Amino acid sequence: MRIGIYGGSFNPIHKGHTQLAASIVAQGLVDELWLMVSPLNPLKSGEVSDIAEYEHRLRMAELATQRIEGVKVSDFERSLPLPSYTITTLGELKKAYPQHEFVLVIGADNWESFPRWYHADEIIEKFQILIYRRPGCEFDETFLPASVKVVDTPLYDVSSTQIRESVKKGRMMRRWLDEKVARYIKKNGLYR
Repeated sequence: MRIGIYGGSFNPIHKGHTQLAASIVAQGLVDELWLMVSPLNPLKSGEVSDIAEYEHRLRMAELATQRIEGVKVSDFERSLPLPSYTITTLGELKKAYPQHEFVLVIGADNWESFPRWYHADEIIEKFQILIYRRPGCEFDETFLPASVKVVDTPLYDVSSTQIRESVKKGRMMRRWLDEKVARYIKKNGLYR
């Protein structure tokens, strides 16, 4: 099986994440897409002071994907040493599931910072990368490595940061949140 690995903090997960994941599966770019909830993003450590506990982020991702065909939530990185580098995660997934092919799914904003990723060249050499577009992120697609492909998916002009800020102000961006996730945030007093 060809499995897309879409990693992130998902702090919180929103419809931009889930609809993008569903689109990648629906287009047949992967057989399944695993949302890899990251315990700690090495490039963001220290940036996000209002990060919800891992268990909350994992549970919200599970709630948001319950009815999305082909999209699963994975806590695989929880068992790996921190920080969780993508090359380590992909290598360990390959060892644990040798019957599957793993494809990395990242946004255009992450592609811009990709040269800073730990062992970026090795990721490009060993794994295919699917890049989805992000509003306001333009990059030169002319000279992409053979293992890198830009995919056409809908654009979602929303971020987890915007959602956290709205919750802090006593509002909830409900149009961008699965109803179960919105209730979970409220019930657990997250992002206040």
